Amino acid sequence: MSKQEKDTSMDKIISLCKRRGFVFPSSEIYDGLAAVYDYGPYGVELANNIKKEWWKAMTQLRDDIVGLDAAIFMSPRIWEASGHVKGFSDPLTECKKCHSRLRLDTLLEEAGVFADEKMTEAEINKIFNDNLNKVKCPVCGGHEFTPGKKFNLLVQSNLGNFTSDWSKEPTYLRGETCQGIYVNFKNVLDSARVKIPFGIAQIGKAFRNEITARQFIFRTREFEQMEMQYFVQPEEEMTYYNQWREWRWNFYLNLGFKEENLKWHKHENLVFYAKEAYDIEYKFPFGFKELEGIHARGDYDLSVHSQASGQDLNYLDPVTNQKFIPHVVETSAGVGRTFLAALTEFYREEKIETETRIVLAFPAKLAPIKIAVFPLLKNKPELVAKAREIFDVLKLTWRCEFDDNGNIGKRYRRQDEIGTPFCVTVDFESLENDEVTVRDRDTMKQERIKISELENFFRLKF
Repeated sequence: MSKQEKDTSMDKIISLCKRRGFVFPSSEIYDGLAAVYDYGPYGVELANNIKKEWWKAMTQLRDDIVGLDAAIFMSPRIWEASGHVKGFSDPLTECKKCHSRLRLDTLLEEAGVFADEKMTEAEINKIFNDNLNKVKCPVCGGHEFTPGKKFNLLVQSNLGNFTSDWSKEPTYLRGETCQGIYVNFKNVLDSARVKIPFGIAQIGKAFRNEITARQFIFRTREFEQMEMQYFVQPEEEMTYYNQWREWRWNFYLNLGFKEENLKWHKHENLVFYAKEAYDIEYKFPFGFKELEGIHARGDYDLSVHSQASGQDLNYLDPVTNQKFIPHVVETSAGVGRTFLAALTEFYREEKIETETRIVLAFPAKLAPIKIAVFPLLKNKPELVAKAREIFDVLKLTWRCEFDDNGNIGKRYRRQDEIGTPFCVTVDFESLENDEVTVRDRDTMKQERIKISELENFFRLKF
C-alpha cells in the first residue's frame, strides 16, 4: 500500500495549475494584469463541469427554478437604486512608507482584530487607530498608514458615451449578477408561468475594482458567479431560508467534499435590510474562507427597483388575491472559489517507493477528461490507427483525450495530474485479440477489456 499524503499548499496548487493548463496569469506575455486569470484547456473543462453540476441541481432537478442570462451592461439607474453607486465599497488605506494601497479591514483581520467592510469610516478608523501597534504593511512591514476611506468597487465604463468627460455619467460593468434577476422579475413572472415560491438562477461574469485582490483565484477583479434568487411570501422567508441552507450544504457533499472541510459562518454585522446571513466556508490552504453565501434579504431588492423605476413589482397571489412584494432568499457562489476548493479537496500526493505521484482525485462528474486513449508506441501506425478508432467512438459519449506523447509511465502521471479517471492503452496484443488495458487512476490497477465491451464498461463507471 502506498502512503498517501494531502499537502494542499497554495504554491503546489498554483504550480500544478500552470504546469497542466488549468489556470494562467492573464496577459502574461505583457507582464500580466494583477488579479485577473485565464482558464486553460483543462481549467475551462473543470469550470464548465462545476457550472453544469450547479445548473443541474438548481434548474434540471427542480421544477420551481428557471434560468436567466442577463446582460453585463445595464442601466446605471439600476446601480443607483440598488445602493451600489454610493455604498458598494471597501475601506482603503495607504502605507506611508511604500505607498501600497491596502484593504484596511484585511489588515486588521490579519492582525487578529475583527472588522467589517460594512462599518462606517468612523467606526473602522476607530478600531484601526486602537490597534495600530498590531498592524503592519504586508509589502514593506511599515506601521504608518493614512486614515481609511471608502473606495467604491464598481468598474466604470464609457459605453454609449462619446463625450470627453464620460466619467461624470458613467455606465458600469456589473458588480454582481443578481441585479439582472431583480429587474427581470416581472418579465419572468409574465412569461414563464411561475408561481410563488419560485427561483431565478443565473451564471455570469461580474467585475469589482478590488483594492488588494489576492490568494490566487480566490479574490479576483473579474470573476464568475452562480446565483439564485428565490421569491417567497413574506411570512415564509425564514422557512425557505433554512431549507436553502441545508440544500446548499448538501450540494458540496454530493460533489464529494468532506464535511470536515466545510463549516458555517454567521454574519453578525448585517446590512440594514437583511434578516440573517450565513456563509458556507471551505478549508482552503490559507484557512477557512467563504465559499458560498445564503442570505435572507427581505423585500428590499424588489422594493427599491419598484420605487426607482415606477414599475409595479408586486405579486398577486392567484388563490388568495393577496398582493405583496415578494421576499428573497439568495444563494450566491463563485465559480473560481468552487474551482479552487475542488483543487484543494481532491489534490493528493502518494509515496510509491522512491517516487511521489501527484493526483487530482476528482469524482468523474468533475474530471476535465474522463478517458485518455493511448497507443503503446506513437511510431507504429497500426497501433495509432486502432487507438484512434477507439478514441473516435468513446469521444461521442465522454470527454476524451488522445495522448501519444512520451512513454506510458509519463502519460499515466500526466493524466493523474489532470485528474483523468481511466486510461486505455492499445498494445500489440490488442491487434490480435481485440483487448485493451484499462488503468484506474485511483487504484492504479489494470485490467484487460474487450474493445467491444468498452462502452458498457464505462457506462457502469460513469
